[in-house]
Amino acid sequence: MTNHPGYTVHPSAIVDEGAQIGEGSRVWHFAHVCAGARIGKGVSLGQNVFVGNKVVIGDQCKVQNNVSVYDNVTLEEGVFCGPSMVFTNVYNPRSLIERKSEYRDTLVKRGATLGANCTIVCGTTIGEFAFVGAGAVINKDVKPYALMVGVPARQVGWMSEYGEQIPLPVKGQGEYTCPHTGALYTLDGDTVTRSGA
Repeated sequence: MTNHPGYTVHPSAIVDEGAQIGEGSRVWHFAHVCAGARIGKGVSLGQNVFVGNKVVIGDQCKVQNNVSVYDNVTLEEGVFCGPSMVFTNVYNPRSLIERKSEYRDTLVKRGATLGANCTIVCGTTIGEFAFVGAGAVINKDVKPYALMVGVPARQVGWMSEYGEQIPLPVKGQGEYTCPHTGALYTLDGDTVTRSGA
């Protein structure tokens, strides 16, 4: 690893001049970070990761091996992108039709997990601390704390900020206190909110 002012880059990686990378971040083997990318503090970009020009990656994100973060994708603080998961930025791509003016924004909010080999179709928002299971295909917005699985993905439950399933129904009423953190999760209809610790 080569030390740069505040961050490290493997000798096989390419970081284009102009890219902004925060303190304590690590760019691993064969990664490519484009000039317009803005990457926060304490970020890990795994082997063979690509980061486009119009990309924002927040502090403490982990982007595992073989992930391409294309233009118009924003990852807030603490997002986990599992190995080989996929982002898109054009809804209806064709090689013979130029659609760079039609990129759709994708927003992944704070603390969300995107499991290995899942696909996030462009134009969607993934809520805070949502959990997308391995191999799932997301083609619509995901609520905060929602647990999503399948193709296309469907909600099967809720996840705590600690990363464990909350024993509440998908819809209805109820409360759950996390035994690890003391946080209180309240289900009201089809929305979970967190309070406390």
